[in-house]
Amino acid sequence: MKTLDNILKHVAPVRIIGTADRPVQAIYSDSRAVKPQGLFAAMKGIHTDGHRFIQSAVEKGVAAVVCEEIPEATSPEVTYVQVKNSAMALGTIAANFYDQPSRQVRITGITGTNGKTTTATLLFKLFRHLGYPCGLLSTIHNQINDEVLEATHTTPDVLRLNELLKTMAARGCGYCFMEVSSHAIAQHRIAGIEHAGGLFTNITHEHLDYHKTFDDYLKTKKTFFDGLPSGAFALSNIDDKNGRYMLQNTKASRHTYGLKTAADFKGKIIESHLEGQLLWIDGQELWFRLAGQFNAYNILAVYGAAVLLGEDKQEVLKGLSVMTPVEGRFDFFTNRENITAIVDYAHTPDALLNVLITIAGIRRGHGKIITVVGAGGDRDKSKRPLMGRIACDNSDRVIFTSDNPRTEDPGQIIRDMTTDLEAERLNKAIILPDRREAIRTACLMAVPGDIILVAGKGHEKYQEINGVKHPFDDKKILMTILGPAMENR
Repeated sequence: MKTLDNILKHVAPVRIIGTADRPVQAIYSDSRAVKPQGLFAAMKGIHTDGHRFIQSAVEKGVAAVVCEEIPEATSPEVTYVQVKNSAMALGTIAANFYDQPSRQVRITGITGTNGKTTTATLLFKLFRHLGYPCGLLSTIHNQINDEVLEATHTTPDVLRLNELLKTMAARGCGYCFMEVSSHAIAQHRIAGIEHAGGLFTNITHEHLDYHKTFDDYLKTKKTFFDGLPSGAFALSNIDDKNGRYMLQNTKASRHTYGLKTAADFKGKIIESHLEGQLLWIDGQELWFRLAGQFNAYNILAVYGAAVLLGEDKQEVLKGLSVMTPVEGRFDFFTNRENITAIVDYAHTPDALLNVLITIAGIRRGHGKIITVVGAGGDRDKSKRPLMGRIACDNSDRVIFTSDNPRTEDPGQIIRDMTTDLEAERLNKAIILPDRREAIRTACLMAVPGDIILVAGKGHEKYQEINGVKHPFDDKKILMTILGPAMENR
């Protein structure tokens, strides 16, 4: 059993009240879960302050409390550890408690607005294909070798993160590929984690409900690279206007990838089709089963990261050439009447535009693009009108509908997306708040050669309305209405 003094190593407390020679059986950041001989970390969050629940934790028999402010009334049975920042301290404490698992598993963190899930998942699949035991921490799910585990956040909280990494180490995983969200960086959920590499995909309009300004969002992402150690690598999309900025000040070795600019890992699109694309990468032409320019970037990012992790270039390219799309990311099928349906997680202006441009470039003949799109409730409202215009400008018909309205009125979300649209744009739009009805209507509109895009929810198997998650699967509904697939990757 660990003792408090063991797990406070490198924490540098402001002061300690009580003995540090106390056994600690578990660590908690939620006072409701506290059990005797545990350590409770009181953190100041967005909606509540954990310091309010210190007494509750004490009454449940906690052995130690980590806090930024010592309570007025203290118990002689409890050790109080005052720190400058509880969230930062908890990262170090968790790493100590779980025996520094990030030093036992080589972790590559992927951050950016779009492409994190695909890049992390492809890296995981590639390294499994190459024969390595490894782990994945992603928006869709977490995975340890062949075991799939539910994911509640893009990046787990620091306690769950260290617990998962310790399990990966115990199961022989040499690598872990994890999405690193801006929320996780800002909330210090990756504090105490040592990364072998960091990868930047791109940065566009997103999460301004949380970060308030784009500049804050940008700087938050950059702090991840600023914190990489000298032995790590930092790989950045040089075609993104902020790609070089991410590499400034990092102690890690700096590397770039791109399609348009001179880069360490350079690629070029030769041919693009619905079923995939032919790419030139570092002097070789290969066919990949992932469509679109955005996937060309993802492929390059994975290629670069794998090579920087020491893998053979030829084996990496061969492995990537057999990879299939990630669930809910340009996930398509074509039915027997030659109507194609695509489900994609695109829920930002840039992601939606990229998918629609890709569809426009690969559609055959006079086929129409019919887009079903909404926007999530209780999230960044400023992106809604942008998405409305992008959908109308790049589709033949648009059906505005609900995404995950959460606690907001679905009708108001749609009004936010459409209010500023001129008559010309609105003429091609229909408003159907019921998402199932919107998908059904798109299917009824479609004729052979048309392409239906259902955007926003991707892999999700639910629709969240007023705090309740109702079963809802975009792709399943499409396949039920359109009938069996004629061909599917």
